[in-house]
Amino acid sequence: MAANRDRFSTATKIRILGEQTAARVYRSQTRRQTRRPAGRSRLTGRAAFLVLVVCSLIVALAYPMRQYVSQRGEIADQRQLTREAGQRVEELRDERARLKDDAYIQRLAREHLHYVLPGETGYVMADPRAADERRTDQDPADRPWYSNLLDGVDSADRTDR
Repeated sequence: MAANRDRFSTATKIRILGEQTAARVYRSQTRRQTRRPAGRSRLTGRAAFLVLVVCSLIVALAYPMRQYVSQRGEIADQRQLTREAGQRVEELRDERARLKDDAYIQRLAREHLHYVLPGETGYVMADPRAADERRTDQDPADRPWYSNLLDGVDSADRTDR
């Protein structure tokens, strides 16, 4: 029985020794994790390399993306100009078609150039008050050149300067 007790006590000793060793390993691991130096970063080499690669990609793609966005804006502007030019072309085609009509030309000549047909008498009435109002209201740059010239001659002839 003495041999049996030695065997039992040896197995018990080994079990206790194993438990003690496991407890020591666990304590040393937790101490190592909690006792990290203050200056040491948690950033590993792999994480730093990953950050470097991501930053490089961002820098490498920033300029092409900016160019892409600005070119898309330019394309939109050019399309708008093309639409406006197309509208202007249509307006000019309509005007050209109207100018081929003799009645339209005759109406324009009567309105703007004060033309009259043979046998008609044309009258142009000048209101002196309206002419004075126009002179005072208009900027000299907006008036025809001959009006400015005649006003200069009239003011030179005045004696009440």
